[in-house]
Amino acid sequence: MKRFWLLFSQSVTVLLAAYFVVATLKPEWLGKRSLAGGTISLIEAPTPAPGTVAAGSFAPAAKRAAPAVVSINTSTVAQQRPNSNDPWFRFFFGDRGSEARAGLGSGVIVSAEGHVLTNNHVVDGADAIEVILNDTRRTQAKVIGTDPETDLAILKIDLDKLPVMVLGSSDALQVGDQVLAIGNPFGVGQTVTSGIVSALGRNQLGLSFFENFIQTDAAINPGNSGGALVDTSGNLLGINTAIYSRSGGSMGIGFAIPVSTAKLVLEGIVRDGQVTRGWIGVEPNDLSPELAETFGVKTTAGVIITGVLQNGPAAQAGVRPGDVIAGVSGKPIGNVTELLSTVAALKPGEASEFEVLRRDERLRVQVTPGVRPKPQRVQRP
Repeated sequence: MKRFWLLFSQSVTVLLAAYFVVATLKPEWLGKRSLAGGTISLIEAPTPAPGTVAAGSFAPAAKRAAPAVVSINTSTVAQQRPNSNDPWFRFFFGDRGSEARAGLGSGVIVSAEGHVLTNNHVVDGADAIEVILNDTRRTQAKVIGTDPETDLAILKIDLDKLPVMVLGSSDALQVGDQVLAIGNPFGVGQTVTSGIVSALGRNQLGLSFFENFIQTDAAINPGNSGGALVDTSGNLLGINTAIYSRSGGSMGIGFAIPVSTAKLVLEGIVRDGQVTRGWIGVEPNDLSPELAETFGVKTTAGVIITGVLQNGPAAQAGVRPGDVIAGVSGKPIGNVTELLSTVAALKPGEASEFEVLRRDERLRVQVTPGVRPKPQRVQRP
């Protein structure tokens, strides 16, 4: 009996060992699936047909606009520091020979002739400007004109078969419209971000003299300056110029110069070599209760004129100190920034109607603007 149980136990042991080996190496022999190297069931979406665009995709707009957005590299020749050759200066402060400076920005090709729109602060003071196209072509650019009052500059490049951005209508923009920002942030390469128009007509930011910014939450970072803000059709709406940030990066508050302003600057510089703006020769101030009381003004809307240049366009039209300008050419005026921008857009030599409040009177005065005197250099904060 003892011998029988020994044989039985040995047989069971051999069978279990064989079962283990087969189950590990050849589980299919036992009708089981292998845990390694087996098959699994997956559900995959069908491969889209070539050229198919996903619903809601901005790919067509980006594909249309991106080739016309360029990267701009600038460099400034090193300048010798005062006293840099003085041995005592070197002893106390070390060898501080001036170093060449480099800058980075973006730009937009807006004509087949090679005109590139960018920010003035991108190229200001640069000794050499290199433009890099999205197709990797590189070329040197020259500045044909700048307008510090709007922080815009026009460059010229000489290349064949240039991609050109189509100009859109910034005047038709509404808060909530979807937009794309295209540029070269931090030098990482061309980047497309999306967002909406957060606000229109932003001013009093201290970025330039004439301010009428489009505000967007599309991510804009250092290096995006001079790049394109486009609509969902890929048309140019503005030139990205600044951000509000406490960290140096995007916080969802970016600003772009409307393409309507950029077009006026471009045409003026290309045609006349400079931007010609209207000017009426007044000293405007935002209407405050104190000024209203001082001049006996009963209205609370408009811009009060506290000074009028003798023999200037406004003086010749009969505008007096204490008058309140409430509208220009049918456009309501609410603050000094709006008045400056509206008057600057007037064509010198062509009379325009000004709505003037003088105490209890409402007058309509025909003012013929002159040419705005050349401004002093605007310092960018």
